[in-house]
Order: sequence, then C-alpha cells, then structure tokens
Amino acid sequence: MTLLVTIREFGRLTTAAVTPSLDEAQVTVSAFDWLCDLSARFNKSGARLLQVEGRHSLKWDSYVGVVETPCGTRLEILPKHTEQDYCEKKGRAVLCRMIQNALNLKPRTTSVASLELFDAPLTEWVIEQFLAELDHLIKRGLRSDYLRVEEEQYFLRGQLNVVAQMRQPPGRQHCFQIRHDVFVPDRPENRVLKFALERVCKLTQHPDNWRLAHELRGLLIDVPSSNRPESDLRSWSNERLMAHYRAVKPWCELILNEQMPFAVTGQWQGISLLFPMEKLFERYVESWLRGRLLPGATLRSQARTEYLCQHKNDSIFRLEPDFLIRQGKQQWVLDTKWKLIDSGSRDKNYGLSQSDFYQLFAYGRKYLKHPAGQLVLIYPSHSAFAEALAPFAFDDNLHLHVLPFDPHELCLIDSEHTSLPLLSSKDLAKLSDRARGIKIGPTI
Repeated sequence: MTLLVTIREFGRLTTAAVTPSLDEAQVTVSAFDWLCDLSARFNKSGARLLQVEGRHSLKWDSYVGVVETPCGTRLEILPKHTEQDYCEKKGRAVLCRMIQNALNLKPRTTSVASLELFDAPLTEWVIEQFLAELDHLIKRGLRSDYLRVEEEQYFLRGQLNVVAQMRQPPGRQHCFQIRHDVFVPDRPENRVLKFALERVCKLTQHPDNWRLAHELRGLLIDVPSSNRPESDLRSWSNERLMAHYRAVKPWCELILNEQMPFAVTGQWQGISLLFPMEKLFERYVESWLRGRLLPGATLRSQARTEYLCQHKNDSIFRLEPDFLIRQGKQQWVLDTKWKLIDSGSRDKNYGLSQSDFYQLFAYGRKYLKHPAGQLVLIYPSHSAFAEALAPFAFDDNLHLHVLPFDPHELCLIDSEHTSLPLLSSKDLAKLSDRARGIKIGPTI
C-alpha cells in the first residue's frame, strides 16, 4: 500500500512520531535510509537534495516534485511560495502551472480554473494530462507502418524466400517460406506510448485515471510494448504526418523520466519527478516574458558573451545573466531568485543577499554598456513582498530594480518602473480581441 507524504521546500522528515504538517512529517525507517542513499548519489553529481540532521531527521532542500521509495512511500514536495496562509491545494496548483509553462506543455482540457480545483497529488495530475492527450490521439487514429514478415505458410503470399525454400526438409516441401509486408501499428512511437500506458496503469490510484488508463490499454491491445523505450523515444518521428503525436510526447517523456532535470537511477524504478526550484522559477518567468515583449524587442536567455576579467590574453569567469532584453540601443539585464524576501525588514536589508548584488553589479558593468541600461532582480511575490522596492543606485547611470513576480496571477508587479518593453494589460486585451475577430475602434 502506497503512503503519501506531502511537505514543502525545506521541510523536515523524521522517523519519530510528530504531528504531520507541510513543514514536518514522519516517514518509515526504510524510506529514511533510502532517501539518505539517494542524497549521497546526488552529492556525487554535485547537487544537494537534502541535509542529514542527526540519525533520525532530514531537511529537504530546494527541490520540488515527487519521489517514490521501494517500500511504497510516495513523497510529494511542494514549493514554498508564501509564509502565511499556505494552502496545499494552491501550492500544488502553482507547481503544476510552473511545470506546464517551463516545459512548454499544452494541456488539452486543463485550464487555470480547473488547476485551482484539482486536488490530487502532482503525479496524478501528470498522469491525467498524459491520458487526456493519448485519448485524443487514439480518437484521431494511430499511425501504422509496413513491417516485413518472414514466415511459413501453406499458401503463397508476397515474395517466395527461395533460399529458405530450398533448405526445406523433404517432409515439409508442401509448405512455403514467404516474405511479405503487413500494415500494422507496430512503430516506435506507438510502442513507447504503450510502455508508458502500462506504467501508468500500475502507478495511478485515482479512480478516473485508473478507469481511463485500462480503457485505453484495451484499445492498444494490438500494439506491442517497447522493450527498449529509450531507443524508441530517440526514433520518434517529427515528420508532417506525425504532427498529431507532438502534443502527447512531452507528457510521455515526463512519465518515462526522460526530460527531468534529475531522475532517480538504480535498481528501483519508481516515480521520479524532481525539479530544482531555482531553475523552474527561471523558466516560468522566461515563458511569461516571451509572451509579453513588445514588437522589436528580443529576449536572450543565459547570455554568454561577456567575462569578468582578462588574464594572459584570455577571458576567464564567464558572466551568464538569466535574461538579456534588447530594444534598439536600450538593454535590460534580468535575473531571477527563488527566495522569499521581506519589504518591511529594512534593518536586515530586506533579506537580500550581498553576493547577488555583487553579481548584478558585474552584469551591469559588462553587459550594459549604454547609459540607458537597467538591472532587474525578480523574486516571487507574497504577503510581505507585494510591491517593488525603491531602486538601488550603484552610480548615476546604473540602477537595480527589485520586482515581485506573482506566480498565481502570472504578472510582474510594478514593471512600469523599469521601462521594460512589455505589453500592458490594455495591449494584451486588444490583441486578444483581434485574435477573436472583434472590431476595435470608436463606435459611432
């Protein structure tokens, strides 16, 4: 029986009996030991998954997602996007929306409203989206392909395999060794989908997902499951005739752990959907910015053209800001940080990091060579950080703006203070009306 444990970032896991909450939860001894081994494997690759605090306590780091242990404990980690009035349902909805935008996933039936109402674990949400896309694909029709078959029959069909026929023993000369093609749905894409569907049938515990998964499994009875899913996934065709397969592929990759920044490896093949929250928030903001840029403005992520210094005619210490926006001669350098800061704690520098300011100062000196350039530091908004801080001046020409980004409403608060080339809400409404064919203009 699967035991679901839900915590949020930086929550504690212990083997002692505690009152379960999002900041502290109890796990079994076997799950505790397995998580310690998992953390050791992450440390070898240079990533810190959790901190071991004594012999009976673990503190989770800034990774979100789902991990399943061999003993049946399914651990769900939600983002810590607010300090007050934290709601498990809203935390899960924020994480689902971030994954959807960061990986450019386009769910067919799930809207923002339904995300808010979906009160199932993260894995069930991923499974639901995969099944919805697969159901739509099957209704449109699976692609088949010709498969060469060599067999023995009592009649001629296709081409006679002369060499094999000549080797027939005397007692079987009445049988024909033939070679022919059959038009069947046995192709790499369908085999991968069948493999992912069989895995979903074993993993899902939601009644609706279980019912739909087994219905689709019956419809794919003629499709063999993949014996080499990684190889078949690399053979996935992107030709024009396979365009209706594109929507289900990202969800299939999520099920098979092919697109995860980190996936649990080893003998145990459980669920592994782990995302570094810093990178997830960065891609979430990038997806929003690309849809809000004014015509003529360009956005470049992870610019790598400048270095901190020169040494022996060679550049060292490459500078890589998260985003570089250009419009004409003007430039903006933007950086994202997944951290809760407090606009009311001026005596503690609002919780800002001095090293982050050093980093932004170096970005500004190297990338913003035009006097009109500006620096922008983006943090998630919450009750204690609901509006932009006053600008920070490095000198007369270089200023840093610290802005909140609302992960619920998908907006960069007080962005007008930075003169960023972004569409206003009125411009977005006009574009939306034009897309729907609504005439815009003064009425007579």
